[in-house]
Amino acid sequence: MKLTRNILGGLAILFGAIWFLQGINVLPGSFMTGDIRWAFYGGVAMSVGAILLVSTNRKPRPKR
Repeated sequence: MKLTRNILGGLAILFGAIWFLQGINVLPGSFMTGDIRWAFYGGVAMSVGAILLVSTNRKPRPKR
């Protein structure tokens, strides 16, 4: 399960970065190029991916 969550988190960051860069017109060649909505969607996807990776790989707190 941990491996699956790590892969999904990494993919969300990767695809989010591509969407973000296309949305801000850095990566041309798609219908997303220059459309600011895709930059927003990419930012959200990267955030979700980062949260997923951090929550998956956090060490459990020691019990008191």
